Amino acid sequence: MTTRGKIVLGALLAVLLYFGINKLVSSGAVFKKAEAQSVLLNSIELPTATGGSRANIAVPLAPLPSATPAEKGSQVVWEVMAWNSQMAGMLANGGPRTTQGSSMAANGLNMQIVRQDDVSKMQADLVKNAIDLQNNPETPGLIVSIMGDGLPAFSAVQMQLQKAGTSLQILPYSCGKSFGEDKLMGSKEWLDNPKSALGKTIACYLRDGDQNIALKWCADNGLKVNPDETTYDPEAVNFMAASDFLVAAEKYIVGKPESRTKVVNGKNTGVRIDVVADGVATWTPGDVNIAKQKGGLVNIVSTKDYSNQMPNIMVTTKRWYDAHQKEVSGIMTAMAVAGDQVKSHPEALQRAADISAAVYADQDKPGAYWLKYYKGVSETDRNGEVVELGGSKAFNFADNLTLFGLDNGGTNIYASVYKTFGDVQKRLYPKELPSYVPLDEMLDLDLLRKLQEQYKGKAIAPAETQKFAADDEIRQSVSKRAWNIEFETGKSTFTPETQRQLNQLFDDLVVAGRLKVAVHGHTDNVGDPQRNQQLSEDRALAVEHWLEQRSSSAFPDGRVQVYAHGATEPVASNASPEGRAQNRRVEVVLGN
Repeated sequence: MTTRGKIVLGALLAVLLYFGINKLVSSGAVFKKAEAQSVLLNSIELPTATGGSRANIAVPLAPLPSATPAEKGSQVVWEVMAWNSQMAGMLANGGPRTTQGSSMAANGLNMQIVRQDDVSKMQADLVKNAIDLQNNPETPGLIVSIMGDGLPAFSAVQMQLQKAGTSLQILPYSCGKSFGEDKLMGSKEWLDNPKSALGKTIACYLRDGDQNIALKWCADNGLKVNPDETTYDPEAVNFMAASDFLVAAEKYIVGKPESRTKVVNGKNTGVRIDVVADGVATWTPGDVNIAKQKGGLVNIVSTKDYSNQMPNIMVTTKRWYDAHQKEVSGIMTAMAVAGDQVKSHPEALQRAADISAAVYADQDKPGAYWLKYYKGVSETDRNGEVVELGGSKAFNFADNLTLFGLDNGGTNIYASVYKTFGDVQKRLYPKELPSYVPLDEMLDLDLLRKLQEQYKGKAIAPAETQKFAADDEIRQSVSKRAWNIEFETGKSTFTPETQRQLNQLFDDLVVAGRLKVAVHGHTDNVGDPQRNQQLSEDRALAVEHWLEQRSSSAFPDGRVQVYAHGATEPVASNASPEGRAQNRRVEVVLGN
């Protein structure tokens, strides 16, 4: 071999030793209708962002996988929705079925990627696979990717799995996340005045990640929601059921009315009223279809704002997981290698987009389509309004350490996401989801820790981190809500009863990781004005310090700003004890 050949071979070997690991997916579960009174949700806060600016270590471009089937390796099926967060997994596999030269083939896998947009079918397939594995351990395993915030609802399948003698298990790795692609679209008026959304109807796939975006926005802005999709409440935000995210967009585009019974304060008035979809919770290509076919809606809030809400979480059965630890580690390693490639090299991302097009098999959507909306673009809709469309992120190994809290004592971001939306769905739909599976019963981080130990001391591409400038004011508010955080009388010391509120505030803000946090302190008018001014500042600072001490990774320098107003901005009369109690408050504003 020539000296040049040896150098090239050495470089290739160095590439194979160089890489890190990737991330997981999510969605929701199918539920029955619930007759319920409209609900004013507690604020829904999300884990802090890992999707901002970063300086990436240069990762050498590895040889791209071939188009030739590998035909060897442990067989496994991966069911996915048409979702751009899976670019790293696509490149890792080389094609709809594992190809030669791919990182999956290098790790001994022979994977078939299958599109499956029906969440209930995913659940049924997992149960069937569990039974098949029980009868024949050589049956190929099944992994499904869902939206991470939808996993609590998806976990309703646990009962059926237990009848088959097993349970749900999360692969401790995520290949990426939604970063703008999933969104709530509505009237431009909703941006400036969220209360104008009251009495409006949002089309979406219920009990799923996109509805969660709408629910969080409503909670953050103090808007009641009507959980019963068969009734209409003029004093709440209503929902219109769609069979999937594309149908949700179609309901707005077509504008066909639905006849509903009007309810007021939870009581049936006997009055019938026609409602149409005034807004939509969807993802790409649903948002693209709305913009191109009708227009009239803008992005109210998206996973670019709630940047930690929707990691791609992969789940399987414990039966397969426990018997195939080597294969699970191989999948994680393969996606880690591919994640660095997708994030670092346009050629690798383009190949991943072409593989996505082959997997999703939409004739009018080639690789260029998925590439365009993976990056996210601003386009003019049919009415001339500029809207942001698409937007996802691939994860590497370091991103996964951040997601699961293994980076220098960081916060387990996904744990906050899971609990936040599990509690929301349980409250809104108690009949369909009386409880959800505790995360620690499905998530074991041992394999991720082992890989972390394996990579210790080696140079790997860093995780994406969000940077905040301390003097950068919030210019566009996403939400504003008063929190019932109680303090000792005349002091900035929390009462014991306020711990639950603080914990919920923490989880809420972790989910909305890309947004700045403004904490506004207010008092009543009792006492000296100057003393009240100082007290309001001390109380706002106490909230800031509590958040930063709880997690420096979720609340880095510059993310939280403090404002003191004393008694100058009352929301009720100070003439009564009740009014004064309302004025002694802490308001939290999220924005960018």
